[in-house]
Amino acid sequence: MRPKVVILCGGKGTRLREETESKPKPLVTVGEMPILWHIMKHYSYYGFNDFILCLGYKGELIKEYFLNYKFRRWDIKLNLKDGIKYFLQDNKLENWNIYFVDTGLETNTGGRIKKIAKYIEEDYFFLTYGDGVSNINLQELEDFFLKKGKIGVITGVKPESKYGEILVDSGDIIAEFNEKPLLNNHINGGFCVFNKEIFNYMNENSILEKEVFRNLARDKELALYKHEGFWKCMDTYKDCKELNKMWHSDNPPWQVF
Repeated sequence: MRPKVVILCGGKGTRLREETESKPKPLVTVGEMPILWHIMKHYSYYGFNDFILCLGYKGELIKEYFLNYKFRRWDIKLNLKDGIKYFLQDNKLENWNIYFVDTGLETNTGGRIKKIAKYIEEDYFFLTYGDGVSNINLQELEDFFLKKGKIGVITGVKPESKYGEILVDSGDIIAEFNEKPLLNNHINGGFCVFNKEIFNYMNENSILEKEVFRNLARDKELALYKHEGFWKCMDTYKDCKELNKMWHSDNPPWQVF
């Protein structure tokens, strides 16, 4: 049985208020589709088709989106008298199993994950956030996790600097100017894999990125998978515009599907 993919979809997305006043951040669109769809398509490309969505803020809209997914995407033939609907392109529909789990409006990330523990029957599961895309090879990530034999693996990425970098020579003459270079240190890029032993490190008030990761690191049970390829998080409206510009280019950098 293939591991499930847990996606954190419950935050309020306050730094993207231009979009998230009316919808949850995972439904903010890149092209014509929500960023959540792009993330799920990525996992599906590698054969992971069972998803658990940890819902919170405006989670009912995520449910409604997928419940009406066929109506949104495919041509329909309708018999008005009998009320019978025929979906004319049903064979193109994604074969996904989706659990919609209300994990609370104000729940922290670790608490959200703790609440879906009862749906994890396999030995381990994938976890990511509902606002980041990448071209990470998920099969290699899974293999790395199995090889390390630790409770958890997180993907480390090098983010872009928000500012241009100026390099000067010994005479204070500018020798080079780099617009928004990659920083040297790795940050948590999401795209994690966890053995279900991680549930022993959490309670319903836990913050994944604080005490859970800290305690796993203390016990030498957390490994880092270094991803040198594309990664971007939709944190602000500027990020949203940049992702949309990339999507409308000839070759969106995260489109592995």
